[in-house]
Amino acid sequence: MDLKSQAGANVAEFTVSELSGAIKRSLEEGFGHVRLRGEISGFRGPHASGHSYFALKDDRSKIEAVIWKMTYSRLKVKPEEGMEVIVQGKVTSYPGSSKYQIVIESLEPAGLGALMALLEERKRRFTAEGLFAEERKRALPFLPSLVGIITSPTGAVIRDMLHGFNERFPTRVMVWPVRVQGGTCAAEVANAIAGFNRLTGGGPIVRPDVLIVARGGGSLEDLWGFNEEIVVRAVAASVIPVISAVGHETDWTLIDLVADARAPTPTKAAEWAVPKFSDLDDTTQSHGRRLKIAARRTLEHSRSDLRAAARGLPRLQDVLALPRQRFDACDKRLGRALLANTRAHHTRFARVSARLHPGPILHRIAVGAERVGVQHGRAGQALRNLLQRRRQRLEGFDKLLSTLSYQSVLQRGFALVRDADGRAVRSVADAPVGARLEVELQDGRVETRVLGDAPSDTVTESVAVDTGGNESERSSEAAVPAQAAAPGVRRSRVRKSDDQGSLF
Repeated sequence: MDLKSQAGANVAEFTVSELSGAIKRSLEEGFGHVRLRGEISGFRGPHASGHSYFALKDDRSKIEAVIWKMTYSRLKVKPEEGMEVIVQGKVTSYPGSSKYQIVIESLEPAGLGALMALLEERKRRFTAEGLFAEERKRALPFLPSLVGIITSPTGAVIRDMLHGFNERFPTRVMVWPVRVQGGTCAAEVANAIAGFNRLTGGGPIVRPDVLIVARGGGSLEDLWGFNEEIVVRAVAASVIPVISAVGHETDWTLIDLVADARAPTPTKAAEWAVPKFSDLDDTTQSHGRRLKIAARRTLEHSRSDLRAAARGLPRLQDVLALPRQRFDACDKRLGRALLANTRAHHTRFARVSARLHPGPILHRIAVGAERVGVQHGRAGQALRNLLQRRRQRLEGFDKLLSTLSYQSVLQRGFALVRDADGRAVRSVADAPVGARLEVELQDGRVETRVLGDAPSDTVTESVAVDTGGNESERSSEAAVPAQAAAPGVRRSRVRKSDDQGSLF
């Protein structure tokens, strides 16, 4: 144990990160860039970050692989599950999981046979989905007002197509420029097809009636962008009919199978999109001549039929003879019927008038007048009885009112005291010193004022008011003796008492 401890003391000590970094540097310095062939396994498309992670394998081994986002966007052929590829990249390790991997910088199919196998596999898959079925393809418009072309604006293809339009039938053309080769070709073509379909008739840009996707000839690798799934599905989802004109007549791509029509060359696509003007003019003139001949023949047949029908019709005199005779017979019968009807009504009137004389009418008038007189007398008597009952009831109410009125109490020697606001004074506490009061007696009213010159007595200054409403001279108990009071002036003294109300 001592020998082992002494031997271990000379070994360098690393941390986990230091050892992982040393292994990473050893891999990168030992291998550098390598070219590797294998089959793609575990590919599920780019990650949310844009990077792609998968593995390359053969029949015995497997190595992890990664493609960074920028590298993936530049690839001409995108990786797919099961594809055999040749990649070039740098061998390194990922210290976070102690795995070594290859960072891919370029990717290409492992030979032409691999591309053809991938193409056939996609063709089988899209056929199973029904994207190549003939029943889903739409007919091309006979005379489009606007043709949309998706191609490169700088190549010879667009010039040949415009020349074809001018020769056959000059029409409006809208070009959506795209790259027809390279890593971005498929995305640009798919975006162009979707962009044309998003246009509406009411917007500033009119939507085309037909689309043409065009490109010149090339190798399978050059035309590979038109075999991508994104392009095939964009054509299948297009509402506008699509003509495929990619490559020469011997070339074919998946877009040719899904498009509504496949032209052997871009020039042929222009010829298919619009009719030939001269042929259209000849056809129009031929139809016009046929229309004139058909109209002339129709008029002649109609004229012959009319003449034949006219010969079969009876004469006007023959048609009106029988109705005229019937009318004359009715006219004769009508005159005799009017005379007979007049005689019958005259006889009936004579019988009725014989029974009419003024005697019964006068008798009815007399009887009615007698009944009216009787009803008039009964109505007068009833009215008098009602007035008598109402008068007796009113007198009873008057007696009851006189009995319950406070004025009857005043006639028995009591008085009613009110304050300046007209409210009844029911207690001495309601008559403070200096308050003006009104005392109503049987024969008039007296206005007083509370003086209060003694603690036990409340002295008031009174002004007598006669029943006519005239005020007498004012007097004060303190100033004028009782025996010296002038006529018409009265003094009143109110003594506080707990049990006395407003009447005294």
